[in-house]
Amino acid sequence: MKMVKDMYEYIKGRITEIESTYIVVEANGIGYSINVGNPYSFSLNSDVLIYVYQQVREDELTLYGFHTLEEKKLFLKLIEVKGLGCKMALPILASGSIEGIEDAIERENILYLKKFPKIGDKVAKQIILDLKGKLNTTSATSSEQNLSELVEVLEGLGYKGTDIKKILPHIHQDQTIEEQIKEALKLLLK
Repeated sequence: MKMVKDMYEYIKGRITEIESTYIVVEANGIGYSINVGNPYSFSLNSDVLIYVYQQVREDELTLYGFHTLEEKKLFLKLIEVKGLGCKMALPILASGSIEGIEDAIERENILYLKKFPKIGDKVAKQIILDLKGKLNTTSATSSEQNLSELVEVLEGLGYKGTDIKKILPHIHQDQTIEEQIKEALKLLLK
């Protein structure tokens, strides 16, 4: 299932309220209610840049917030898992480190995953099944991450997976992601 591009990437503003499950960030005179894993990791009346994901449902619009882009990316991967929605994924990020969560998935550590609220055997196994080998783990090299990001960018531009796979062996691994994108586009336009 292809995810729809989010309307908001981040919100920059001042935290005007902290509640048990959300914070309010005022930006340009608008107060945004943002669900976060641990509201008390934020400081009242402080300026913040918070990465957000907007969940759109028939009867509800909800913003979920994250300290870092890496947290947001992991959250987006988690909510793709069958049986794991936003309200179950958010506490996973609140109570565990990104590295610890990714390591548990890669090592198939079901006991670690079951420590999170509402995560039982079935969901823990599904998380491993759906995400093992698909995360940018800390053990992945930067060239592997660049290639993964390159494929994502090219797919976002509308290129077919088969065409992208044909050019990947010709991409120099020692280049920055920007240089790799330029090189890939030249190869795809030949």
